Amino acid sequence: MQKILSLLRKCDEEYKLIENGDKIAVGVSGGKDSMVLLKALSIYRKFDCKNFELCAITVDMYNNTNLEKLQEFCKEIDVPLHIIRTNIYDIVFEERKEKNPCSLCSKMRRGALSNKAKELGITKLALGHTLDDIIQTFFLSMIYEGRLSTFMPKTYMSKTKITVIRPLVFTDEKFIKSASKDLPIFKNPCPANKHTKREFVKELIDGIKKDVPFAKDRIFTALVHPERYNLLNQMYGKKGKPLNKKQFIKQSLKQEKKND
Repeated sequence: MQKILSLLRKCDEEYKLIENGDKIAVGVSGGKDSMVLLKALSIYRKFDCKNFELCAITVDMYNNTNLEKLQEFCKEIDVPLHIIRTNIYDIVFEERKEKNPCSLCSKMRRGALSNKAKELGITKLALGHTLDDIIQTFFLSMIYEGRLSTFMPKTYMSKTKITVIRPLVFTDEKFIKSASKDLPIFKNPCPANKHTKREFVKELIDGIKKDVPFAKDRIFTALVHPERYNLLNQMYGKKGKPLNKKQFIKQSLKQEKKND
């Protein structure tokens, strides 16, 4: 947890995630990532110089989940818990019978979470995405969508006027696993669990790591470092027109300086 708090602070300072007077809600799914985030933020607020409020929101997809252990845990760390009872599972799997349920399920859960946060006057919604999630999302986007894209550590949602923050994006999954051992983690009952494109990409990256153990660190560095970017679109100007000779030479010198 000490390592996670150090990385959380670094992420907060670099991307200015938390400000004085913030009302932060942690979106708690019951998985290890969100539970570790909740625990980490409950500790972080005690020694960080910024003054912010903290609560937890969980979306019950089944409208009947036993959340007694989560309630006890939140009481123990002095964090108010808000439970949203829904029938998302019935809609996605029983009524709609979605063949690819993840997109709709995620959209409905995020909508329920955002609406509750708005109702509570929340300014920041904290989600438990990690360093591994950023890399996996990049691979998913590249392989299945033909885009070079991943999510940001901080995103503003104009409809709800709430900012989404991801304080764990510098944190490796191995630290999360270690810190989650004593937390009340829920087993994911979703039928699609372990049978998704994300799971395929996770296995793909794990396969790469067997041959190149430091591959994950290098990929993450390439994603966050502004001077590690060198793609073909740099051959075009701001208006999408090819660079002229003078612009091309200037761009080449700039890239040469970066490489040095």
